[in-house]
Amino acid sequence: MTTSTPSADGTPDASDAHPRFAAALRELGLGDLAGRARRFPEATRTAAEAAAAIGCELSQICKSLVFAADGVPVLVLMDGASRVDLDRVREELGAQKVTRAKADVVRETTGYAIGGVPPFGHRTRTRVLADRSLLAHDVVWAAAGTPYAVFPMRPEDLVTTADATLTDVREPSA
Repeated sequence: MTTSTPSADGTPDASDAHPRFAAALRELGLGDLAGRARRFPEATRTAAEAAAAIGCELSQICKSLVFAADGVPVLVLMDGASRVDLDRVREELGAQKVTRAKADVVRETTGYAIGGVPPFGHRTRTRVLADRSLLAHDVVWAAAGTPYAVFPMRPEDLVTTADATLTDVREPSA
């Protein structure tokens, strides 16, 4: 566990979430989620690492992936066991071209590094797509602003809080 750091108002922040993300949760009225964040000594940067650390199914991990649709950042929330189908994202957005965003664009857009991007609470307002596969679980786990911390949330609440469009953008199963 991490040591407490003061929050913006000077009170201790006992959260294991990134301080900026914990502050965003409080602003959204979700401060209790910050207290439920879990920090691990080993990185939970990938969905497989996070699922192993938590002890949950890979599909219970919510990946927050940033893409560039015609050069404009878009966040896609995807279950950890699936891959994003770029053609489906392109069709959903009506874009000509969709590519993975570069690391500097991810940090500039969200305020967080790849592997620690939470599903909301970003530096800039970005369009968000959430794949329906997330709704298959009662609880999903998402990055809490660092590659070492995650937090649990009901997927329906996550989609609503992220102001995401619920859609089908995962690659079809083989």
